[in-house]
Parts: sequence; C-alpha cells; structure tokens
Amino acid sequence: MSFHQKNNPVWICSQIGAREHFAIPRALRRGGKLATLYTDFWAGRIIRKLTVGRLRPLAARFHPDFNRQSSVVHSWNGRALGWEFLRRRKFAGGQPGQNSYHGYIEVGRRFARCVREDLKRRPDLNPDSIFLAYDTGALETLEWCRKYNFKCVLNQMDPNRVEVELVRVEEKQWPGWALQPIQVPEEYFVRREREWSLADRVVVNSEFSRQALLQQGVPPEKLFVIPLCYEAETECGKLPVPAAGKSVNLQISAASPLRVLFLGQVILRKGIQYLLAAARQLERENIHFDVVGPIGISQKAISSAPGNVTFHGRTGRDQATAWYQRSQVFVLPTLSDGFAITQLEAMAHGLPVVSTPNCGEVVSDGVDGFIVPPRDAEALAQTFRRYLAQPELLRSQSAAALVKASQFTLDRLADNLTRLEASLR
Repeated sequence: MSFHQKNNPVWICSQIGAREHFAIPRALRRGGKLATLYTDFWAGRIIRKLTVGRLRPLAARFHPDFNRQSSVVHSWNGRALGWEFLRRRKFAGGQPGQNSYHGYIEVGRRFARCVREDLKRRPDLNPDSIFLAYDTGALETLEWCRKYNFKCVLNQMDPNRVEVELVRVEEKQWPGWALQPIQVPEEYFVRREREWSLADRVVVNSEFSRQALLQQGVPPEKLFVIPLCYEAETECGKLPVPAAGKSVNLQISAASPLRVLFLGQVILRKGIQYLLAAARQLERENIHFDVVGPIGISQKAISSAPGNVTFHGRTGRDQATAWYQRSQVFVLPTLSDGFAITQLEAMAHGLPVVSTPNCGEVVSDGVDGFIVPPRDAEALAQTFRRYLAQPELLRSQSAAALVKASQFTLDRLADNLTRLEASLR
C-alpha cells in the first residue's frame, strides 16, 4: 500500500448512495487516511436484517470493510428516506415543469447542506484536509470548504453535456424507442459546472470522460483520471476467484448456443438498439442474447427484437453472479459511460468483454475481448461470428479476462489516490 502513515492529511469523503461499492473511502481507510465517510443512508446490522421487499435495495448501502469502524461513517437515514419520498412524489411523479433531474438537484442540495453543517462543528480540520465528493451532491459543501482553503476534489461520474447530446441524437435516429425523451434542465448542468469551478481537482474514471470535460471547458490541469476497481466480496469476505479457463462454459453446440450477456440499463445510451440490430443479423446462427436490467425502451422496441434475444428485466446485485456464470461473453455496446464497472465484474467471472471505446479502458482488443466502434451493428455481428468460428477464443480470452480483472484492485486505487494527493501539494 502506498499510503504513508506519518503526517497524513485528513481525508473526508462524501457520497450519496453506494457508488462504486464505497471503493474510494475503503481504499483510504485501509491506508489510515480516512477521517469520515459522509453518506445519505447507511444500513447497519439491524437494518440489513429488517429490509425486505421494496426496501431490500437499502441493505446494499453498507460495506463490511467498515464493520469495526462504524464511527467513521456518518449518515442521515431518516432524512434520506424523506428526501427519497420527496424525489419520487414531487419530481418523478410527472408534475408540470419537474422531472427526475430536478429531484437529483434537490436531494444533492439537501445532502450537501447536511455535510456542510456537520463540518462546521469539527475540531480536526486543518489546511491539509482534503474533501472529496461526487458531482451534484457537493456544491454547498465545496463553497464552505473553499472559504477555509481546504483542498477540494470532485468525482465526476459521467461526461455531462456530451453524454446528453449523444442520447438526443439517438432519440432522433430511433424515434419511438425511448420510454421518455431525455429532458435535462439547464440548472442541472450549471450546478455541476459550479462544482467543477470550486474543485482543485476533478476526477474522472476514463480518458473518454476526460476528453468530454475538456470540451466543456474544464482546465486540463484540473482533470485527473482514476479508473474504478472491483474486488468480488460478500458480507462475510471475498468470494473465491474461479480458476482460469474454468469459470466459463466453453462448449458451443446445437443444444447449447453461445450465450451473450448484456447486463445494465436497457436504454439507448447503452447501445441496446445496435445490439438488437446485430442480433437480427445473427438470427440463424447458434447464438442467444440475454438482456438483463431495468427496461428503459418502449414495447415497440422490445417487440422488434429477433427471436434470439430474451429480455429478463431488472435483477439484484445478488442475482447478477448467476447471470455471469451462465454466460460465455459479455457485451457493452455503450455510447457513453463514465467507466462501466460491469466490464470488471464480467471479467472477474471469466467472461471476455465486447465493448466500445466510449467507457473505461479495460479491454485489450483481441486479448481479453474485442473493442468495436460505437453505433456499429455490423461490427458487433462480425465479432460474435468470430467466437462462433473460433470457439478456442473463449478459452484464451477467458483466462486473460481473469488476469485483467485482478489488476483493478483497491491497492491500485490507493496508488492513484496517492498520486492525486501529491498533485494537490
């Protein structure tokens, strides 16, 4: 681990939700750097036992790395439930002039104010303190931190305006496919841009996002690329890593077609329209596509899918492993992703990944998967034909995928945070 124990500055992390499985505060905690993790909702032992039904996702607002240091975590559970109720009732309920983005702004504002008020009462802050927060939920806290010259880091999760414009183009090219047209209020963008201006560093998770923020005026010296990490864990500890080449069913036959998994939001931004077009070209081939995740396209679009595609709907994190285990190839035809951690999850289960360059740099083309151009159904179809014609690729790329996934660790994240800290001095 690269952290030095002496003269460590105080790191304070602030995030809404269980983003990235709390990877950054976990890496800081392991290195003795983390003073506090602020989050909206934290699921203690009793909450994890009692949450059922619709409340079950709240149980994921937890990580076992903090079991023995619960005092490090500060949350506002009661308020967070109220914020979520407000967001769904007022902003996601179709009221005129309001949509989910207005809800994100309101929740982010309330959360940032809570963090700010708690920071005002802290005796342990000093000029070496570093405040790290995620976009949309940071502005009010950053404004206060700047008054006292604390170093400020903002983690920007997506490419912002660039991503929205890409989706708008797709909505025009695929009319009637989106359940709702994307409508992002200017206030949403302005809030994020004010956060960028206040931050000493803006962290992004891919070169794709870095280029997008450069286009939007973020100074290059502010931008810092830190890839995500993935370490498969349960509440009781790490899951066993499958042996190379044995985690994937390598047999392709008439009774067992090549199984390709798409796991994520089923929306235009993720490129589902091009995957369905590729599947249509392969309808007579020995291949089947499992589309798993919340459906964000119209029934008309779903009805247009060929017979070698099955939509399975939303799945929980605890069920995702079963989908990886029953698949042979993972596909991510995304048009825009800040990183797409599903690439690492799939590789950790031994799946080669077929992706585009519009996300995190994970796939080595031809080694542990393939990189195809975005918006190119023909390239997708040709890539899957390669697996059908050369089934030995599954074995070699499966082994390489396991090796690649093992490189994106918390230790590597810690090294990157050390470099970030050094750049702030």
